[in-house]
Amino acid sequence: KAWSITTRIFAYTNHTVMPEALEKWRVPLFEKVLPRHMQIIYELNMRFLREVAIRFPGDSERLRRMSIIEESDPKMIRMAHIAIVGSFSVNGVSALHTQLLKTQLFKDFYELFPERFNNKTNGITQRRWLYKANPGLSALITKAIGDKWTVDLYELKKLLPLVGDASFCAKWREVKNFNKRALADYIYKNAGITINPEAMVDAQVKRIHEYKRQLLFALFIIREYLRIKNNPQASSVPRTFIVGGKAAPGYFMAKLIIKFINNVAEVVNADKSLRDLLKLVFLENYQVSLAERIFPASDLSEQISTAGTEASGTGCMKFMVNGALTIGTQDGANIEIAEELGPDNIFLFGKTSDEIQALSASGYDPQQYIDKSAVLAEIIRLIRGNFFSPVDAGLFEPILQSITCGDRYFICADFEDYCATQDKASALYAKSSLWTEKSIINTARSGKFSSDRAIMEYAKEIWNVPYALPARRFNKEKVGI
Repeated sequence: KAWSITTRIFAYTNHTVMPEALEKWRVPLFEKVLPRHMQIIYELNMRFLREVAIRFPGDSERLRRMSIIEESDPKMIRMAHIAIVGSFSVNGVSALHTQLLKTQLFKDFYELFPERFNNKTNGITQRRWLYKANPGLSALITKAIGDKWTVDLYELKKLLPLVGDASFCAKWREVKNFNKRALADYIYKNAGITINPEAMVDAQVKRIHEYKRQLLFALFIIREYLRIKNNPQASSVPRTFIVGGKAAPGYFMAKLIIKFINNVAEVVNADKSLRDLLKLVFLENYQVSLAERIFPASDLSEQISTAGTEASGTGCMKFMVNGALTIGTQDGANIEIAEELGPDNIFLFGKTSDEIQALSASGYDPQQYIDKSAVLAEIIRLIRGNFFSPVDAGLFEPILQSITCGDRYFICADFEDYCATQDKASALYAKSSLWTEKSIINTARSGKFSSDRAIMEYAKEIWNVPYALPARRFNKEKVGI
């Protein structure tokens, strides 16, 4: 009776496809700390495996894969399996993520419980990430189309006819430039770095993790540095690269990537021959209040995770609603953003999830891609030669190993396409009026990515509870709460 109630009460939202984030508990520890719970889990597992055996007779391998208890040494309790077995609903947080749950991560469970699986794409609240964080743009939008967008983000579509309005586009640029100058002031006061307020603000702010590929971003920045050094007379679009994010305390490689980015920044920012064409800033202590400065000031949003690794992402939505253009892989919510925007208003690159799977299955060799890319080979030579760690030889050897020996996140495979797509972004940014039009389109088509829509879907399709839109006259002091 208790289990029947349980499975009618609980719904499981999965937020990751990364194996290390799907908790497993050691059985000996569990038996010692929670012995009665362990008895219950064994009983649940016995009943569940009996159900699986009836549905799929003779398939002992399936029983092994689906068991709540992993038969390893020591035995482990698969917490995600308990969540699925004990819930009436299982959802991913983007269309691609949910598809990966069905076809890869929880394929066996989908075949057993297809009716339980559904998608609920993440959303962000426009009342914090546009209304509060970007008052200049909010005022401009409200003056043009009214304030209904604060509670119905689809109202922003009314901005689309203004894309061809020269006066409105000029005001849009004024707001962006104001926000960039404000960020430049913040950076100078807090990091002591002077940046060019006219430069493109190219930002990657998120948790530091190998799959999010801050390392790919750093390699591109080095590529830009070398390009300008090798041909100083060539025309270049000035860029300010912003990186922010925190790493888990025990995540050695993430910490080393932060160190690497800061060392690259020391080289780039100290080189006076770059003439303000390039600056790299790692902003410390990334948090909401800092994010509220970065999103409104950014021109280009870096969403470059290896395809098939990012569940959804919400930073991409915060950038989009503030008028930044996205450069990204076909991963997480990027795919749905591209569907809303159309291919001409987003910079997509890289191998798809299916292509990554096929490349991995066929035996991926990163050296083949290094051999084909003179600039990537040169960057690797510089790192190996301690160009970015002159007083600490060998400091970045683990990074080199991660790239050249296995390259788990396919940085080498996507590097050249990423650089070529970045060149397209630079060419477009040089055409100020066209960039502004696409910036307005990004904001105008961000309606789907409101948390109001996401919560309404949860309420209607999972929780079965009444739902009401927020009141239009909300407390400005508590906006976003």
